[in-house]
Amino acid sequence: MIANTPKSPYYAVIFTSIGTEEEVGYREMSDKMVELAQQQEGFLGMESAKNEIGITVSYWDSLEAIKNWKMNVDHTEAREKGRSIWYKKFKVRISKVERDYGFDSFNQKK
Repeated sequence: MIANTPKSPYYAVIFTSIGTEEEVGYREMSDKMVELAQQQEGFLGMESAKNEIGITVSYWDSLEAIKNWKMNVDHTEAREKGRSIWYKKFKVRISKVERDYGFDSFNQKK
């Protein structure tokens, strides 16, 4: 699903990863992190896709909200497990969204 973000500007955290063969506990932790992120002040939405490379983009209203999410104790535990168990490689990028636009054929009037 495409996140319904507000009018820009806002921020995007882009998490790109290559996983290991180990998947025990990964789905449960991932689901828990999505639930937890949705409860964080400043969270705007999330999009995710996975093939050979996983890409998750979360949207936030401020850099402070992103920092608070990074410092969350449960999120810290998930990151540590990711580094030691689930990821061969990952990269995090934080960007300011200056402009967005799109098309939604499902909501067009006919």
